[in-house]
Amino acid sequence: MTFVQPRSNLPLVSVIIPAYNAEAFIERTLNSVCSQTYQNLEVLVVDDGSSDRTSDIVQQVAAADSRVQLLRQANSGVAAARNLAIQSASGELIAPIDADDLWYPSNLEKQVACLQTASPPVGVVYSWSVDITESDALTGEFHASSIEGNVYTSLLCHNFLGNASASLIRKACLDQVGGYDRTFREQNAQGCEDWDLYLRLAEQYEFRVIPEFLVGYRKIQHSMSRDYTTMAKSHALMLQTARQQHPEVPTAFFRLSCSSFYLYLARQCSQNGNDRGALLWIGRALQAECFTPLLRLGVYSMALKSGVGQFAEHTLPAGLHQLLSVRRAQPSPLKTLADLEQQTVSIRFKLAIGSLFHRLMRFISQVGLEKHRSSNFPKEIAAGGSVLSPLSLPRAQR
Repeated sequence: MTFVQPRSNLPLVSVIIPAYNAEAFIERTLNSVCSQTYQNLEVLVVDDGSSDRTSDIVQQVAAADSRVQLLRQANSGVAAARNLAIQSASGELIAPIDADDLWYPSNLEKQVACLQTASPPVGVVYSWSVDITESDALTGEFHASSIEGNVYTSLLCHNFLGNASASLIRKACLDQVGGYDRTFREQNAQGCEDWDLYLRLAEQYEFRVIPEFLVGYRKIQHSMSRDYTTMAKSHALMLQTARQQHPEVPTAFFRLSCSSFYLYLARQCSQNGNDRGALLWIGRALQAECFTPLLRLGVYSMALKSGVGQFAEHTLPAGLHQLLSVRRAQPSPLKTLADLEQQTVSIRFKLAIGSLFHRLMRFISQVGLEKHRSSNFPKEIAAGGSVLSPLSLPRAQR
């Protein structure tokens, strides 16, 4: 693998890759990184105590491309691995990617160009992503959003970035907010470390979007993203911290975040033939907040499909039921990104809903902030304190 020496005036991008027993995909991930049209990179792979050939594969790639470096640590979790890479990084821009995901060739080039032309308050640029299978095929699922600017309240309700491999972040911003929170793992609550980091960044910095599908987010059965209970616990801890730090945010936003996240878990269960899990998470979503789930047509079809699946599991022969579950998990017949991009109606509908939701959240949060200021004004003045929330301050004053 060879590369062309980049122009010296381009900012160095430090690509950080946490890797734990990633031998099945790490070479493909590294190839997608090293083949970026933006060439001024260093690639820091942190082997998080792997017991397979992950380190050997990374070293083979590094022998052919001097930009790739291997770091090692005892198994300490994804947050600790990412933080080690950030601490070792020389670049002014940090680009995280998981060890099984892919970048399409122009991802970094477009993200860097956007960040270079953005004003100083912008700390994060993100791209759209598509879900891919173990064989890199498109599943038909995608993550697309037009949400930009001050995104905290919208991001609290829904992780519109979609995954941990879609962003480019100024290193100075990461240094300011403190990197990834490794205490999630200590509480057996991994899964939302990237969302938690995005929220802390959104408290102080603006976001920008590259409205193109430039990231492949891999969905595999045995990945940590399938450990739904652990993910739900990490989501709860993330919201607990946010609630403590921002009492001005309406309680409804936290309930909406839970409901939306539980429906996401329900959909993952349904797509993998876990009908019992799907029904369980639909129930939890309705317990958290029963209004918005009932507005989603997909919830009814998912509940019906999972209910039928549960009935079939108890009435059909085991082999036939398993076959039906596998067929339901098959990816869509999409072949290329161009096929997905031709689905303009579904993409535009998703963008319109997301934009409307973002404006509504901003309006409601502003009303909630004014109410919070009014209710706290007498006691704050008596205590000689400030009545302003950090989210209401000009960014230069935070």
